[in-house]
Amino acid sequence: MAAKSLSYSTSVLELLLNATPISNIADNAATSPLTDLYVALHSASPTATGTQDTNEITYTGYARVAVSRSNTSPAWTVVSGTVSGSTAAIANPNAAITFPSVTSGTGTATYFSVGALTSGAGELYYIGTLSPTISIVSGAVPQLTTATEITEE
Repeated sequence: MAAKSLSYSTSVLELLLNATPISNIADNAATSPLTDLYVALHSASPTATGTQDTNEITYTGYARVAVSRSNTSPAWTVVSGTVSGSTAAIANPNAAITFPSVTSGTGTATYFSVGALTSGAGELYYIGTLSPTISIVSGAVPQLTTATEITEE
């Protein structure tokens, strides 16, 4: 198995989430670079072979949430830390990611994902487990807290 250095893992998260270039490798100079990423909720793992709409939560009022992709005003803080005993790059939202309120429907959000599309079957960039899970009940306002983690090992 090949692995990345912690420094490079951090750079990968910063590139994707905050549009911070990786010197001599990747930059954000495309004609139309992504300015937002979209966070979704899922009732079960969308899996590594799934798409943004695999097991996506459905409730009346639900929509994916746009999160700015910017290195001048980053929506994510990227640091190194320990996950399951291993050192990894970790990203946390700088503010809560708040979804539209539930007007009807029930369920439980157990996973979240990050991708490029506002709706439909887009590519999954990251999948994460929610702990605690989020109960979907009428009147609830689901949100990911600043403790929500994305890891890059």
